[in-house]
Amino acid sequence: MGFLSEDEAWNDVEPIPLDEGGPNALAAIAYPEDYDEAMSYLRAIMAKNEMSERAYELTEAIIDANPAHYTVWLYRARIVFHLNKDLHKEMEWLNETALRNLKNYQIWHHRQTMIDKIDSAEGEQDFIKTMLEKDTKNYHVWSYRQWLVRRFNLFDQGELEAVEELLNQDVRNNSAWNHRWFLVFGANADNFGQKKILDREMDYAKGAIKRAPQNQSPWNYLRGLLQHARLPKTTLKDLALEYAGVDEADQVRSSHALDLLSEIYAEEQSKEKAAKALDLLAQKYDPIRRNYWKYRKTLLEQPQAVA
Repeated sequence: MGFLSEDEAWNDVEPIPLDEGGPNALAAIAYPEDYDEAMSYLRAIMAKNEMSERAYELTEAIIDANPAHYTVWLYRARIVFHLNKDLHKEMEWLNETALRNLKNYQIWHHRQTMIDKIDSAEGEQDFIKTMLEKDTKNYHVWSYRQWLVRRFNLFDQGELEAVEELLNQDVRNNSAWNHRWFLVFGANADNFGQKKILDREMDYAKGAIKRAPQNQSPWNYLRGLLQHARLPKTTLKDLALEYAGVDEADQVRSSHALDLLSEIYAEEQSKEKAAKALDLLAQKYDPIRRNYWKYRKTLLEQPQAVA
């Protein structure tokens, strides 16, 4: 980073050192000397609300050293707008910074601020694809993606196809499942009432279950469809029976199917079968949650209980 005290361009600034409680602070952080000095100069120019090229360059140097410093990001955004900087060049720098710091939240907040000002999503979906190739479950990228879709109404602009590509690569990608739900129903809750869309989504989830019966995501997706479309759980009885059962001869290929069966039997008032399903979960197929399944079993004895 270099020392600013050796740069004549900063001779007019009186740095403000960090006060961590005096020389005998209990938990003082041992910052590198050049970073500590740079922050002292940043405090000084922020105190004067300086909006200058040197302030802009200083934010870049500090972010390179510590990209999690959210105050610096906010200050940089103000400078960018005040100096009317080229926002597309800012995005080029931001792309490089994001690729070096995959888990950083502040980068994506800054990106949202810049793209909102640019008022165009051009190239953003491609960059998101690049980021997800490095980490398909990056929470910050997926959150930004939802904002981008809403902001520029990209629901029908290749998003569903992109999500299906990710799920074809990894059917257990719960982030992709969440985004699919957002795309199909997030913009238009009326889709729950359209049989064609419901059938399509149910068929898609059932196909995913066939690929990986023990994957919880498509089972949860189906549950969501039933709940919002106000359909009974018995709608999925045949599906659940494909992957689980309560008789000794039955093969259980999915604990999630067995869980669903317990609820279906309870819905049908077949309490004995529901209890058998919960016992199997507690004793054999999901013993780590034994107490939860036992609790669920007690609910069967309550009037009009929903297990």
